[in-house]
Amino acid sequence: MSRPTPLRGVHEAFGATLTDFAGWLMPLRYGSESTEHNAVRQAAGLFDLSHMGEIFVTGPQAAEALDYALVGYLSALEPGRARYTMIVNPEGGVLDDLIVYRLADDEFMVVANASNYPRVAAELTERAGSFDAVVDDRSEQYALIAVQGPQARAILGELTDADLDGLKYYAGLPATVAGRQALVARTGYTGEDGFELFIAADDAEPLWEALTKAGEPYGLIPVGLSARDTLRLEAGMPLYGNELSTDLTPFDAGLGRVVRFDKPGDFVGRAALEPIKDVPPARRLVGLIATGRRVPRHGYPVVSGDGTIVGEVTSGAPSQTLGKPIAMAYVDNGLSTGLAVDIRGSHEPVDVMDLPFYRRKK
Repeated sequence: MSRPTPLRGVHEAFGATLTDFAGWLMPLRYGSESTEHNAVRQAAGLFDLSHMGEIFVTGPQAAEALDYALVGYLSALEPGRARYTMIVNPEGGVLDDLIVYRLADDEFMVVANASNYPRVAAELTERAGSFDAVVDDRSEQYALIAVQGPQARAILGELTDADLDGLKYYAGLPATVAGRQALVARTGYTGEDGFELFIAADDAEPLWEALTKAGEPYGLIPVGLSARDTLRLEAGMPLYGNELSTDLTPFDAGLGRVVRFDKPGDFVGRAALEPIKDVPPARRLVGLIATGRRVPRHGYPVVSGDGTIVGEVTSGAPSQTLGKPIAMAYVDNGLSTGLAVDIRGSHEPVDVMDLPFYRRKK
């Protein structure tokens, strides 16, 4: 049975279509997916992300434990800042992509994907075993709400006196929002500016209602998983299970920059990843823009002019911003022209481009 988030009642009141996602009962959409997508690009959207996992690593050697457990250089992270990183298996395959916040010298919060956080917590616990550090999965205690879009700063500013203008991208600060304690982070998964609010589960409904009221004059609307997926696809952001898996390394996904070989000491996966750091992967992750109207979907083969399979679509959807179907796909390295996607036996031509499809104006 799917687990509800603390905001289930709110979603039902808004008339959301609810669906199972990674074992959670989540809003798929509230009305029109295109309306929700465009609201985030043009005004602001409100997201329930309470299915994500919050795992705390604390203690005198918390930084060293994370340096060993993850591919990133977390001991170099300043308190108040965040970093995108990954946890891999000894063979270098991606177990999950993560955002790690350094809350204090000896306190970190690791945010993991909904489908993976129990496994991430278990791996962190095992890998931290030889360090003076404690791993504590506090996911049940937290809710997570995001406000994303050009009006996100103005909306959140109505409810807090925190220095939002001084909050850098990939940073977080403790603040009072609508009278509730929150960790306010300037991160997101849409390609827009915005904020994610980590709060106590019991504070989720009051804060959602306060944000809804404050955002009404700015065009804020709730946004479900469908529009969240098309937004992140346009922004070229990977989804675990699609663009990332244990069969792929960070280098395969074009994210080798997150692997820090310059940090001191060993880390899990180093022996497998270091020999391949300068070796071009057999396939690379690219963007595809369909020249017709048919949409390339996850799992569809990418073919060359003679029909040879040269890749596979990992994510695809109609793009509201571009007005065309788009997709991400792994294709044989060196191929960039003359490709098509096999859509139920019909080879539909596509143009290949570097990601992302969409980049917001600063």
